[in-house]
This record gives sequence, structure tokens and C-alpha cells, in this order.
Amino acid sequence: MDKKEAFNKATAICARQEKCVSDIEKKLEQWGVEDVSGVIERLVAEKYIDERRFAGFFVRDKFRFNQWGRKKIQWHLLQKKLPRDIIGEAMDSINDEEYREVLYSLLASKRRQINQSDPFKVKNSLLRFAGSRGFEYDYIINCLDSLSDDGL
Repeated sequence: MDKKEAFNKATAICARQEKCVSDIEKKLEQWGVEDVSGVIERLVAEKYIDERRFAGFFVRDKFRFNQWGRKKIQWHLLQKKLPRDIIGEAMDSINDEEYREVLYSLLASKRRQINQSDPFKVKNSLLRFAGSRGFEYDYIINCLDSLSDDGL
């Protein structure tokens, strides 16, 4: 595939959905494009790829729709080879109060699903669940304490 055809296919992909450099690099390599960096540079120059924009959308989507915690979102962004400063800026967009509310509602919902009377086992189960969603230990403990205070 020549450079022009690769650029046109890549622009079509970027027009449909936000992509980062590493996503498009993988596609270009799959297509057998020789000048991957040239195509990427042009996509960035013409604003088809913007890693700050991608990171912002990724953080918002994964938090609001998937209800992931900061650690899981950050890990996935690091896997996409985004610079740490861009990741940090995007992560700062998560409102702390909203973050706690999402975690609380997830834990309350999960608590209703657990058919266990032993409080130790319930707490461990909820800790594992929230941890697998990428929430930080301190936030989980605070929300578990709030759940206990609320009688759940």
C-alpha cells in the first residue's frame, strides 16, 4: 500500500473515532506501509490525531460509561504509549466528588448482589471488586465505611 492510500484509509478511521498515535501505527504496520512515521506526522499536522484530545475523551468515556477507576484508566493510557504529562492532564479532569459517588454507587449495587452474612468476606469481596475496576484503596475504604454507616 502506498503512502497516499494509507493516509486516506487512516483519515477515514480517525474521522470515525478518536485514535492515538500507537493505534494508527499498528494499523499502518498491519497494512504493510513502509513510511509509517511520515503518515503519522501528516495525520498529526492536519489534526486527525491529537493525543491530548484522545486522552481527554478516553478518560471521560471510561469513567462515565465503563465506570473505571483512575488506576485502570491510567494503565490503559500507558499501554497506548501516551506521554505521562498528557495522561496526568486528562486524569485531572475527573471530578473528585463525582468519582466518590460513582464508587459508592458501584459498591452499594455490588453489596446487594452478595449473599454473604460474614462482614469480613463481604468487605473482601467489595475490595476486590472495586480494585479490579481500578479504584484506589483509600477511596474504597472510605466508601466501605460510608456503606457501613448507611446500613448497607
